[in-house]
Amino acid sequence: MGVEVYVGQLSGEVTENEVRKLFSVVGTVESLHLVKNSDSGSFRGCGYVRMATEEEAREAVNMLNGAMLGGRLIAVKMSIKQNEKKTSSWDGNAGGSDGRHYRGKKQ
Repeated sequence: MGVEVYVGQLSGEVTENEVRKLFSVVGTVESLHLVKNSDSGSFRGCGYVRMATEEEAREAVNMLNGAMLGGRLIAVKMSIKQNEKKTSSWDGNAGGSDGRHYRGKKQ
């Protein structure tokens, strides 16, 4: 099972073949998904590329973030799985160690 990287700032003119060709320079592309608007079907300018290994995924981020594709500088970063996304830092104890919440200046 491969590792996904997020690709953003893609031109609306870029094709799956062009993205696959670029990423295959750093390793094996297992799959690729360009995100489309579910209502209109229009391309949203981003997608996900699944590389064969974590090492290849990290290499893709290091080598391709800021690369030129379709006349644009693209953004490439490690994809965060849904269950790994950061949760709120709210711990129910904001405002002081005793749990009081301050509004405005402390008295």
